[in-house]
Amino acid sequence: MLAAGISIVDIVDSLLEDAKGDQKILIETMKDDINQGHRLNETFAKFPQVFDKVTVNIVKAAEEAGTLDVTLKDLKATIKRDQEFTDKVRSAFVYPLLIMGVFGGVMLVILTFVVPRISKVFMRMNATLPLPTKVLMFLSEVLLTYTIPLIVGLIAAGVGFYFLYKSKKRMIFNMLFSLPLVSQLVRQIDLTRFTRSMFLLLTSGIPIVTALDLSEEVVLKNDVRKSIKRARDVVFSGRPLSQAFKEEKKTIPTMMTRIAEAGERSGGLDKAMSDISEYLDYEVGKTLASVIVVIEPLMLVIVGVLIGGMMLAIIAPIYGLIGSVGR
Repeated sequence: MLAAGISIVDIVDSLLEDAKGDQKILIETMKDDINQGHRLNETFAKFPQVFDKVTVNIVKAAEEAGTLDVTLKDLKATIKRDQEFTDKVRSAFVYPLLIMGVFGGVMLVILTFVVPRISKVFMRMNATLPLPTKVLMFLSEVLLTYTIPLIVGLIAAGVGFYFLYKSKKRMIFNMLFSLPLVSQLVRQIDLTRFTRSMFLLLTSGIPIVTALDLSEEVVLKNDVRKSIKRARDVVFSGRPLSQAFKEEKKTIPTMMTRIAEAGERSGGLDKAMSDISEYLDYEVGKTLASVIVVIEPLMLVIVGVLIGGMMLAIIAPIYGLIGSVGR
């Protein structure tokens, strides 16, 4: 609409006609702010859960430069790429979660319906039971006897975990991100998001030190965040960004350093950041494929062993009873 020459006031009125729920609240706030003479970035800053600091500062720079329509097109393309990127990461973990959900359902059915009936037969015949069978019978009895307390306990545990997640979110993420397979993947995701944010910020004319400061907000791993902080200090001291990347070899790959160095020489660091993000996006896809190749058979083996163990714990005593009857 901006590119077509429509005024921002008319655009907001047009958007408001079809808006619902939270979107309507946001656009109404935008309309009030514009009528009071405020800029778009000031409205965005009031909704930090919708617009991060990177987006707010990019819009602010665009409004000052008079290139809001071009910047919004870049933001739209970036959001689309981010969404595709997030969907790619999310789909990689759907299969393991599905397998665990199926296993949980099978285990619940066995403990609720199968084990109680079998245990009555075993008790009547005074059969000598192996330890795995006794454990299954105990779990089944607890599940059926204390159903309501267990449900209440699970709800309480879920609420407790939710508040723990809210208060210790960074600590929980750091624990998860330290796992062998996950660590490399998350680092690549962080570097992809970092370089993509740097591209947008530098394209909008934001100084490189400020861009580094803002891009720090989009990463998840502590070591990547610390590397960006040190890079900002190096650049602030007057040295090039590629030199800062060279000093962070443990976090920043050599390829990324070389492309950044080439971009600085040609005066196109923003384009270099875009090229790096596209390459890292491809690398994340490869890493995800490798992780899936490892996880899928591993999950099948684990679930197969667990379910097979449960079935053996039920079948073994039955064979024992049949043998005793035969004797």
